[in-house]
Amino acid sequence: MSPLVQTEISTARPNLIRLPSAPFWQLGILGALLLWLYWPTLFWLVSQWSTDQNASHGFLVPLFSAFVIWQERDRLSRILPQPSWSGVVVLIAGLGVLTLGRMGAERFLECSSLLLVLAGVVIVFLGWNLFLAVFLPWAFLLLMIPIPKIVLNQITFPLQLLASRVSAAVLEFLGVPVGLYGNVLQLATMRLNVEEACSGIRFLVALLTLAIIYGYLMERRLWVRWLLALASLPIAIAANVVRIIGTGLLVQHWPEAADGFYHSSWGLLTFAVFALLMLYTLHALVGVVAPKKGRES
Repeated sequence: MSPLVQTEISTARPNLIRLPSAPFWQLGILGALLLWLYWPTLFWLVSQWSTDQNASHGFLVPLFSAFVIWQERDRLSRILPQPSWSGVVVLIAGLGVLTLGRMGAERFLECSSLLLVLAGVVIVFLGWNLFLAVFLPWAFLLLMIPIPKIVLNQITFPLQLLASRVSAAVLEFLGVPVGLYGNVLQLATMRLNVEEACSGIRFLVALLTLAIIYGYLMERRLWVRWLLALASLPIAIAANVVRIIGTGLLVQHWPEAADGFYHSSWGLLTFAVFALLMLYTLHALVGVVAPKKGRES
């Protein structure tokens, strides 16, 4: 074959970026060290997902982050790795946060340090360009960490009062006699306590997680994804109020509905039907008001 033909064939081939072979033995040793270091933290995290209803959505979070990275694997493979020693600073910062968390028995800091350490490892081995490319699935992992008790208490009580006041006002409007005493609704048949579990905080975090997942799977426009995520917060509060109002209406004729199986079943039904339906309706309205144009994303 003549050199001219060889040149033409070589120029006709697409320019593919060949990634350098990964140091698997180094990554394997580092992974084993991180697993040994964070085993108590990971065990506690999984146990919280299993036992705490406010954190039960945590199982979905790492799976979805892994799914997003897998979906973007072709785009990520075209990014040339540029390992950076500046990632060591992030890695040391993560280990420092872990030390503070272990010393103060603060689980939130321990779990947060894991994300910093993962970021540092990615930057050291692959560079800032790769880390920025996976920043969103990395940041999504924050939702798998249970909210600290001190923050949860600051959020829960205002939500209890808000849900109690709005529910009492709507029940009165519907002709149901009700007296409001803080977070207690006094009905004609019984007293209805809007406790911490009824504050709606589990609706907030769970629906935010589902809204982000739904937006990624069903919508390519970034601003619509942000809209769905932000709208999940008032939708969750509204769903919780609807749940309390529905419970108040039910106990007027069926007192057993305020406790036990019926109470938890009604809460799950409200979340599954009302909250998700409202999220879907909002997305449908956005599609009508601002329809997609071509390959817009």
